[in-house]
Amino acid sequence: MEKANVLFFSEIRKKDVGQVGGKSASLGEMYSLLTPKGINIPNGFSTTAHAYLSFLKYNGFDEKLKEIFSTFNPKNLANLQETGRKARNLLLSGKFPLDLEKDIIRAYEKLCKEYGADADVAVRSSATAEDLPNASFAGQHETYLNVKGGKKLMEAILKSYSSLFTDRAISYRHEKGFKQLEVYLASCVQKMVRSDLASSGIMFTIDTETGFKDVVHISSIFGIGELIVKGRITPDDFYVFKPTLKKGFRPIIIRNLGRKTKKYVYGSKEGLKEADVAEKDQARFSLTEDEVLTLAKWGCLIEDHYNYPQDIEWAKDGKLGKLFVVQSRPETVHSLDKGRFYEEYDIKTMAKPLLTGIAIGEKIGQGKARVILDTRKMKEFKEGEILVTKMTDPDWNSIMVKASAIITDEGGKTCHSAIISRELGIPCIVGTKEATKKLKTGTKATVDCTQLKGRVFSGLVPFKVKKYNLDEIPELPTKIMLNLGTPESAFKASFLPVSGVGLAREEFIIAEKIKVHPLALIHFNKIKSKLSKEEIKTIEDLTKGYKNKVDFFVNELAEGISQIGAAFYPKPVIVRFSDFKTNEYRNLIGGKHFEGEESNPMIGFRGACRYIAPSFRPAFELECLAVKKAREEYGLTNISVMIPFCRTVEEGKKAREIMKEVKLDDKSLKVYVMCEIPSNVILIDEFLKIFDGMSIGSNDLTQLVLGLDRDNGGLAHIGDENNEAVKELIRKTIKKCNEKGKYCGICGQAPSDYPEFARFLVKEGIESISLNPDTVIKTILSISNKLR
Repeated sequence: MEKANVLFFSEIRKKDVGQVGGKSASLGEMYSLLTPKGINIPNGFSTTAHAYLSFLKYNGFDEKLKEIFSTFNPKNLANLQETGRKARNLLLSGKFPLDLEKDIIRAYEKLCKEYGADADVAVRSSATAEDLPNASFAGQHETYLNVKGGKKLMEAILKSYSSLFTDRAISYRHEKGFKQLEVYLASCVQKMVRSDLASSGIMFTIDTETGFKDVVHISSIFGIGELIVKGRITPDDFYVFKPTLKKGFRPIIIRNLGRKTKKYVYGSKEGLKEADVAEKDQARFSLTEDEVLTLAKWGCLIEDHYNYPQDIEWAKDGKLGKLFVVQSRPETVHSLDKGRFYEEYDIKTMAKPLLTGIAIGEKIGQGKARVILDTRKMKEFKEGEILVTKMTDPDWNSIMVKASAIITDEGGKTCHSAIISRELGIPCIVGTKEATKKLKTGTKATVDCTQLKGRVFSGLVPFKVKKYNLDEIPELPTKIMLNLGTPESAFKASFLPVSGVGLAREEFIIAEKIKVHPLALIHFNKIKSKLSKEEIKTIEDLTKGYKNKVDFFVNELAEGISQIGAAFYPKPVIVRFSDFKTNEYRNLIGGKHFEGEESNPMIGFRGACRYIAPSFRPAFELECLAVKKAREEYGLTNISVMIPFCRTVEEGKKAREIMKEVKLDDKSLKVYVMCEIPSNVILIDEFLKIFDGMSIGSNDLTQLVLGLDRDNGGLAHIGDENNEAVKELIRKTIKKCNEKGKYCGICGQAPSDYPEFARFLVKEGIESISLNPDTVIKTILSISNKLR
């Protein structure tokens, strides 16, 4: 077998990397052992390292390559490019030994018997140092698609051999410490999947940004998948939660419709060509829910088989209507064990960003910008500069390793720039649309990837980095939980040493993801004539891909809630129903048609009284349905709910009745009430008959105890939660809840702002303190020091 020129997938296992390279070894392993478990993998074969070495020896190239690399200088870009050019041209001039050519043609003919004459195949380069946990070599070597016939196959294999010496592959081997002439190349020949007639994409069995391991991330486009890596279009994105998927639920907790304007299809005779995507297809997802779940299940099976997070390529055959896996390799950024550390970046600036885009890397980089629009100008790039370009491909790798940050006009989370910058640990912002126009070479800039959006600031903005070893953070007698409103921050925040989420606000999800007043969606056809053309277009664009506008609201809210619920599963996550004030609801699209104006919205039509009002009740029912979907369809039973600003016991009873009417009433669901009005404390015995516990909202409780409007800046000095009157009501609340065995937590701002107030709560025996993410560790350390 070691002397074989060609091996079929059925003859290959993962242990054969040294013979057939990482790509072919993985395909052979999966074809042999995972197709019986239901994963579809197209058949194929691979040439071997022995075949490659025979080719070199037959042509006398082994000695000539040594001569070419004898003067190789990896630090000199011009030398690297010249070395690569000479090596590639040398191999392209070679001839195949007769026995090797016969073995390849014979194997191709056997594949044609299975799939039909002149079967269309993909020829992928598979290096013997490739797809390792610490070195992926993704995109370093060439792939040739829609190859038909023996002659074209031999040409493609010759080209794949020469791609062992692309500039990017040479540079990558040097960076990873591999000897240049001790890595060999096999050519993987696999039956093409007709994804040009359907869709294709990439799947990671881990969140690539944060390393959160409980999700499968699927990117999908129409046509053949090369456009995802090139970053020229934004794919559809799906996240599936693994723990409840394995229990039989359907937890697609995130789905984002991409901008899929172009696709790759078969050329008229061979190769690929670009085509437009029809407008009706642009407005729909490129995968069905069932297909997303099937791929996610396959991803879990592959990950479980290898016992390692995976980076998987998949494709759907438009002729057969079937999904296929065409490649899998180890994920190389987050899956290595690097210890339990948490980094906090502190950057303070009032400046407006020059640019925003998709943040990759959760770091900050600074330096002088270098705008490069042509690979021929790469030699001008200097160590420590910020690379600014339209989009990168593997040819850019040799200078990307020198960059302090990377900014591109185009691309999404799975484009080449994003993938490589993650692996290099370099902050990167993709999809800015106009970086190459707004930034000039030589200007100093700060690239901030630590927020929800990537931000580029003019100049060198000061920042601090604090790194914590989570194994050294002490445990407290009181549970520390989180206040979260942004689902996008949940995966990273899940690494904090907390016991769950004490307050997950719906307001941010509604304002940022949904943007439309719920009643404007419910009554869209009735009020359409009152809306502006811009408002109508925005609503139509937002609701693309959904059967109706009500489904859009329920699904988007359910997904936002579920992202937080999944991040902390199975720890408890308390979701507070919406607590917008009237003026805030008016600011949503269509809101002015359903909301009046109040002189003091802070103590106006908000909270429980709004839910039970006939005018708003249909919107509250949608919120209930979103929670129901998260718990029952996605399996996130760790989610409980909380009713805010409940002035009277009667309001609480009526709100709970509505929940029961929409069947959000299973016995495992905990329903809490915010304790933020003096009446909640005065009648605490009655409120605790209705609810499973209380969460103290110290902001509102303080303003109502002290009789002030907390939005009035001139009175801010009075509104101090350390006031003894406020603390007395909090003491009573904690004591009563403890006596009755009911939950009592706090989710107001005070414990985050005042460490002494947090210590007071611990002393009084509160069950949990919910803090903002950026204050969790410092508050734990402060409380711990005082308790010693």
